[in-house]
Amino acid sequence: MIEQTRQVTVRPANGFALIDLVFVCGIIGVLSSIALPRLGVARQAAGTSSAIGSMRAINSAELAFAFSCGSGFYAPSLTTLGTPPVGTTEPFITTALSLADTVTKSGYTFQLSGTPYPGAPASCNGLAVGAAAQGFRAAGDPLAPGNLRFFGTNASNTIVEDVATLYATMPEYGLPPSGHPLH
Repeated sequence: MIEQTRQVTVRPANGFALIDLVFVCGIIGVLSSIALPRLGVARQAAGTSSAIGSMRAINSAELAFAFSCGSGFYAPSLTTLGTPPVGTTEPFITTALSLADTVTKSGYTFQLSGTPYPGAPASCNGLAVGAAAQGFRAAGDPLAPGNLRFFGTNASNTIVEDVATLYATMPEYGLPPSGHPLH
């Protein structure tokens, strides 16, 4: 009897097996479930830092306006701070904060107001006689419902933090009835 031999060639496996792929996807899922909550906290912290920076920018812009353009009076709105003086192209505040009288930026809504003072002179950027204010109030309120860091400032140049909006209770000068100053 003649024996026939058959030669079978086994090709080496290239790539991943299905079980390897399932294992890698499981590890990615576990790492994502750990990292995503921390990413939300980091995003909220970044928005809060940006809000504090925006409040400082509003304070600086109001002081620059009062000293150089408003004859000691403050701008009554964000759009007034965004209007450059005649003869220059540089406004008192960035475009991101002066697009409207209420602006949304970095997860916060910012607004500014000042009570017009009838004796205020016209400003160098076109604000009419009697439109500038003796003081101002500004606030930054978070958009996220879980964020309880609300900010406010006024002509006292102090940024105040509270767990509720400060815009309604913030006076144009002095500390509000609630909240604490940031140092």
